Amino acid sequence: MADTPNTVTLSYNNGQSSIELPVLKGTLGPDVVDIRAFGKTGMFTHDPGFLSTSSCESKITFIDGDLGQLYYRGYPIEQLAEKSDYLEVCYLLLNGELPTAEQKKNFDYTVMRHNMLHDQIHNFFRGFRRDAHPMAVMVGVVGALSAFYHDSLDINDPRHREVAAFRLVAKLPTIAAQAYRYNRGLPLSYPKAGLTYAENFLYMMFSTPVEEYKVNPITARALDRIFTLHADHEQNASTSTVRLSGSSGANPFACIAAGIACLWGPSHGGANEAVLKMLDEIGDVANVADFMQGVKDKRYKLMGFGHRVYKNMDPRAAIMKQTCDEVLNELGLHNDPKFKLAMALEKIALEDPYFIERKLYPNVDFYSGIVLSAIGIPVSMFTPIFALARTVGWISHWSEMIADPAMKIGRPRQLYTGAPRRDYVEIANRK
Repeated sequence: MADTPNTVTLSYNNGQSSIELPVLKGTLGPDVVDIRAFGKTGMFTHDPGFLSTSSCESKITFIDGDLGQLYYRGYPIEQLAEKSDYLEVCYLLLNGELPTAEQKKNFDYTVMRHNMLHDQIHNFFRGFRRDAHPMAVMVGVVGALSAFYHDSLDINDPRHREVAAFRLVAKLPTIAAQAYRYNRGLPLSYPKAGLTYAENFLYMMFSTPVEEYKVNPITARALDRIFTLHADHEQNASTSTVRLSGSSGANPFACIAAGIACLWGPSHGGANEAVLKMLDEIGDVANVADFMQGVKDKRYKLMGFGHRVYKNMDPRAAIMKQTCDEVLNELGLHNDPKFKLAMALEKIALEDPYFIERKLYPNVDFYSGIVLSAIGIPVSMFTPIFALARTVGWISHWSEMIADPAMKIGRPRQLYTGAPRRDYVEIANRK
């Protein structure tokens, strides 16, 4: 005997007939009520911020904030950060499975041979002011890529989608590094063969024509982990922006530029930047106790602690803490005043009952901001690094959506509270 489909009955208190809505079950996580048939009643639901609304079906990433779980294609983020590298994670997100040794070799080779930029793209950088924020540069340059790569703009062709994905994953580090160098008045640099994805980014950021630059393997591994931990995070604001943009049929480069613009918002991609600004405002270890008391008294805001999604420990934070310790030890920075201050904040947050009871644990942004600063990356580049890491997640969701036969152009509804219908009044008769 077949199982009876699970449904929800919506009843009215005005005598209107009730309506049955099907309940859909995912692999993990709570069930969802399918409200598509609800529109036939002449009404629709109201959910500001879409906090109780599933906008799509996806097989890419799963988050359970209460349990502190984050899975890429079913694999816990802790295992991937420890045992994998960023390009393997890219393959996983794009293809659904971990690669074989041969597949990994071919994937890495293909990505690394696409990391050069068309020479005319360099003209775009020169069109910006030198003091332009790197995120402004990235929005413009990434959006302009569609003007150069016409051979991968047919979104209905799976091969075109694959080529566009390779180009975006490969070129974002180059674009981000060039944005930084242009801002600093440095000559534009080129990728170097034989380096890993993270090593190449550091090389393009910090190498100069007058001396050899050697990449520190500890800092490169730390950066690779930051990329991995930020590769995807389910249906967040920027990913939803990419999906909504893509639902209109827009090309992938324009969609990723839209994602970058959304990520630029301080409530989304600027969290680790806010951590460093907070440390600067505190100023000295001697001020930490007073600052934390001010947090309890609601006088100050504590950045980099707690998480909107994770009601438990951010699963990425423990990995990033270990990475933070490795980098500070390698670079001999444990006694640096700013990093001593950060560790003092961490100690109080992990031991004080006030923060423990409210689950205000240090999150991934707290540690990643410290790591990036220790490596020598300026605060203005924190969000661009987030963007280049998240690009693979964005393009994976975009590609999944385009391939879905049930895809429709996004068209949220609204609860209109403006003026009712009224007739035009001639200007001479208005009071």
